[in-house]
Amino acid sequence: MLTDYQRKVLRILYNYKGGRRRFPTIHELTVKTGKHKPEVLAALDALVAAEYIHWEDRSDTANIVILEGWEREGERPKVDHTPSSGNIDYWTQY
Repeated sequence: MLTDYQRKVLRILYNYKGGRRRFPTIHELTVKTGKHKPEVLAALDALVAAEYIHWEDRSDTANIVILEGWEREGERPKVDHTPSSGNIDYWTQY
């Protein structure tokens, strides 16, 4: 399962490539994520290890190949969809 930050980096890579037809540089990733270079590189390494991206020549982010643009279905956290009262009483009783 990806961390929130790793998922964020993956989505940035995917969307940036789709919109600008190139991958962001490491500096652009630091600006977009608000993290420092070692944290960005660690997230990219984790994405490589989890086989979401392929990055053989690590001299430039232009060499990244996205294998999967979204987190795998089986790895997503389970969300409880059972109805709960929450604050619905406010809207239905007043």
